[in-house]
Amino acid sequence: MITSINSIDNTKINYINNKTKVNFKGTQGGGLRFLDAFIKSQENLSSTRFIQDTATNWLPKALLSRSKADFWEFTFLEFLESGLFYYAAPFFGEHLYRNGLFKAIQPKNLKEDITKNLSQSLDTIKKSKLDKTLKNRLITAKSGMVVACLAIPVLEYALSFAKNLFTLKVFKVSDFNNIANLNKDKKEDINQQKRVETHAKKELVKAGILSAAGVGAGALLAAAGHRSDKIVKLSEYILEPGEKLAKLFKKTGMNSPKFEKFLKDYLKLDFESSNGKLSLSKGQLAVICTTGLFGYSNAAKDRGKLDFYEVWTRVPLVVLYTIFGSSIFDEGFKNILAKKGKFPELIKKDKNGIINIPSRSELPKIAEYLSKKNNTSVDKELASLIKQKAIITGVPYAFGLAVMGFTLSAVTRIWTKYRYKHQTANTRDSGK
Repeated sequence: MITSINSIDNTKINYINNKTKVNFKGTQGGGLRFLDAFIKSQENLSSTRFIQDTATNWLPKALLSRSKADFWEFTFLEFLESGLFYYAAPFFGEHLYRNGLFKAIQPKNLKEDITKNLSQSLDTIKKSKLDKTLKNRLITAKSGMVVACLAIPVLEYALSFAKNLFTLKVFKVSDFNNIANLNKDKKEDINQQKRVETHAKKELVKAGILSAAGVGAGALLAAAGHRSDKIVKLSEYILEPGEKLAKLFKKTGMNSPKFEKFLKDYLKLDFESSNGKLSLSKGQLAVICTTGLFGYSNAAKDRGKLDFYEVWTRVPLVVLYTIFGSSIFDEGFKNILAKKGKFPELIKKDKNGIINIPSRSELPKIAEYLSKKNNTSVDKELASLIKQKAIITGVPYAFGLAVMGFTLSAVTRIWTKYRYKHQTANTRDSGK
């Protein structure tokens, strides 16, 4: 018999959801259907961040591209990078590891139990009534998947070198001044091209070796880590470093619920669970993005100072936006709405002053309550709630796209042109 944590709780939840399910005809209108789809996309980290990243990073640069090589290299980079950022961890974790390699290395009698419960949180596993051996196997198998997924930030680091190689082989260009259409004579330094190619190939080989080592270490941890209590404890730190840090800060007297929540969210390397499947966590996204910044920087050095300067002008801000998304503006907007008393059924502060907005799946229950209170139809109340939630979510989202997308791309290009003219003028002056 397969042991499933929370199996009774899940039955209750399904029963409640079925009881409160509403035949919402209002969403059949095109406008509401679009808003409803937008809200749902925002509650899936992979989907919402992919859309944000494409709109913020690719679209503005596509419209402001400086040459054919410039357009195709950032197109090559952005879409492969977005795949790594938002879909690689869930794909690797769910299909390659949970139902593949990490299932194969478990004992026959425990394969299904371990596979079934790997999506449960560390806290849920520790509080469950499972026997100690199974708990330890689950904890070390989960941390083994996280270690194996270190292949993803390693590949993200190497992706900028793959982009350099792509541009060199396809367009025969390695000088950033030519790629950015700054240098009108388009001369290429053969020695620089050789350096770019050699370094790119070296980094790609290194990434392959490190990725394989990460997968091997993760598999070893999942297969044998449960035998040592110290490794089980280490596995807990690997999964939830933010949780451990929050407890440490609390002991020192720093008791801030908002800061504690920040640490737990953005320093969580474990997967999130989405309907029992492994999905991307904010901590995983933060690690991948930060690693990518240093890959960008190192690869840019090979192509000239201006590429390096452009990376450090634009990419740190893009990394912050990619990690935090519209939440940079989200909190402020929610507080403004709360102060003005807008959307009271959705915007409520808890005892710690943290605003929690109901998820899309909770709206039908709220609509049913409001329909009884106001003597109106459930459809009408649900339509109103969807519009309100779309405003709460959509305004910071749109503002972020405008500011971080077109503004940042335009300013970056202006700065690069300015630096090039300044650099050229200094070169001419020094030659006199």
